[in-house]
Amino acid sequence: MAELKCKAEHCVYNKDNYCSKGDIMVGGKNAVTSEETRCESFAQKRGDAMSNATCHPSRIISIDCEVAKCVYNANYKCTAEHVDISGSNADTSRETSCSTFKEK
Repeated sequence: MAELKCKAEHCVYNKDNYCSKGDIMVGGKNAVTSEETRCESFAQKRGDAMSNATCHPSRIISIDCEVAKCVYNANYKCTAEHVDISGSNADTSRETSCSTFKEK
C-alpha cells in the first residue's frame, strides 16, 4: 500500500487529488521513463458525472504495477511509500503517468 497523490483532475475517481477507486494499476510494461507509464485505472469524467459512487477518497491505496523496469515493482506490486500520478489535463489513461517511476 502506498500514499497516492493524483493530479488527473478529469478522472472520475479523483476527489481532492486522492483516489476513490480503492486500487489502481500502473501500466507501461516496457517503460524506461516516467512519461512511458500510465494509470490504467483512469476513467474520464463525463458531463455531470460525479466521482465514484463511494465518494470516499483514500490517501493510502493498493497499487498494482506492470512496469518491469521500475525499482518499486516487486512481483507486480508497488513498494514505493508515496506515488504521484500526473496528468492534470488528461482525457485518457495514455495522458497520465507515474511520476514516481525510477528505473532499476
